[in-house]
Amino acid sequence: MQNTATDARPRYRERLAPSLWLLVTVALAGPMVSLIFVPVGSTVALIAGAAVSALLVTAFIAAAPVVSVEGTTLRVGRAHIDARFLGDPVALTGADARQARGPGLPARGWHLIRGGIDGIVVVPNSDQDDPVEAWTISSRTPDRLAAAIRAAR
Repeated sequence: MQNTATDARPRYRERLAPSLWLLVTVALAGPMVSLIFVPVGSTVALIAGAAVSALLVTAFIAAAPVVSVEGTTLRVGRAHIDARFLGDPVALTGADARQARGPGLPARGWHLIRGGIDGIVVVPNSDQDDPVEAWTISSRTPDRLAAAIRAAR
């Protein structure tokens, strides 16, 4: 008997987690909260500060969007599109990525751009019923994301 189920393993998966510097900055809220609770007691202040730091860092990482290619579907955050509607993806880094994020950003495009992530993948949308012209996606490994999109098509 043959297995007719499609391969459910993701071809590509990346969490666009905040940079280390942003996480350190967020964690600095803990010592500030500790200062508020010092009059209550030093132990309470230490516990409250540590809890706030841990909670904020965890929340920032958990809330980061995920980019994945599963089967024939590209998922970027909560948005998704079937790969058959996508054109040839272009992976960009450096000055080309800055141009794509700035003046080259399509006005009628769908964008998921994160600061601190240099790479960009621009994917044209060929669906005639969709008003979005292209998807612009931040990625730490734009070449791998573009290859996964090509393989899904």
